[in-house]
Amino acid sequence: MFRSSWTGDPQGLPGFPGWWRYRLLLPLLLLLVTSGCSIRRYAINRIGDALASGSSTYASDEDIELVGEALPFGLKLIESLLTESPKHKGLLLAACEGFTSYTWVYVQQEGDRVAQENLQRARQIRTRARKLYLRAHRYGLRRLEASYQGITQRLETAPQAALSVVKKEDIPTLYWTAAALGLAISVSKNDAEMLARLPEVEAFLEQSLALDESWDGGTLHEFQITLAGAKPGALDVHQIKKHFDRALQLSGGGHAGLYVTYAEVVSVQEQNRSEFRSLLERALAIDPAQYEEVQLLNLVAQQRARWLLGRIDELFLEEEAPDLTGGRG
Repeated sequence: MFRSSWTGDPQGLPGFPGWWRYRLLLPLLLLLVTSGCSIRRYAINRIGDALASGSSTYASDEDIELVGEALPFGLKLIESLLTESPKHKGLLLAACEGFTSYTWVYVQQEGDRVAQENLQRARQIRTRARKLYLRAHRYGLRRLEASYQGITQRLETAPQAALSVVKKEDIPTLYWTAAALGLAISVSKNDAEMLARLPEVEAFLEQSLALDESWDGGTLHEFQITLAGAKPGALDVHQIKKHFDRALQLSGGGHAGLYVTYAEVVSVQEQNRSEFRSLLERALAIDPAQYEEVQLLNLVAQQRARWLLGRIDELFLEEEAPDLTGGRG
């Protein structure tokens, strides 16, 4: 479900290839321990600019474990820099995106897998996931506050009105802030206080769709499906299908997570076993290397697809109906 939000060069470093940004970090780090206050702040901001541009490197990686080992250090470094430069917009967005992505890939999914064998351990993991998502959400709110002073307070009473002033260039912040809160709710389904915050998530998503519904290859439409699965009550399958079709069109069929999300949210709920299998097989048929900009995300989605296929007998009460046509259309 997640995409890299970085769409341009970092502030103050136009035109530099990615590896040059990191070669600049060493002298700037030296400035931190040898300089006065103003130069120190300049060095921190330059490092922040470089780090804030690094999410696309993670998204295109082919090694899930390597990224998982690297992310915690990077996130703590970002937090350390934010202590020195608390209103750095790039770092605030990177913290929101980073904690949300890390928690979804490496914490929440572990909780889902553990739940099959140890419910108490799964609850502990999901509690940690909620805390990390809310941490990400706070960074997203701080990022919005840096551009729209007072918006955090207005969100508490009238989220739609508060977000009406947010501009198109802030869609990444809207998306990641909404994703963090929405996923926190998804791991807190028995918490009435958390469920009461669903209108906040909807307001963020509605404003993003109004600004640019095609953003990031249909990611906003895909998130609508995820959000539908977090809401209590019956699914509006017709509306979900519209979001699925639009996301499929905008992504060109290259986002494996779209198929997995629809399969989990709709196919399981409707007990449509054959559709479930077909969607997951479509996700697994994607060549991650063909879509390098989302290679890691596709690998993660395919990993989940395999896990879900292994649980198909637990998720569906009835066996698949036999194909009496012999495979003929």
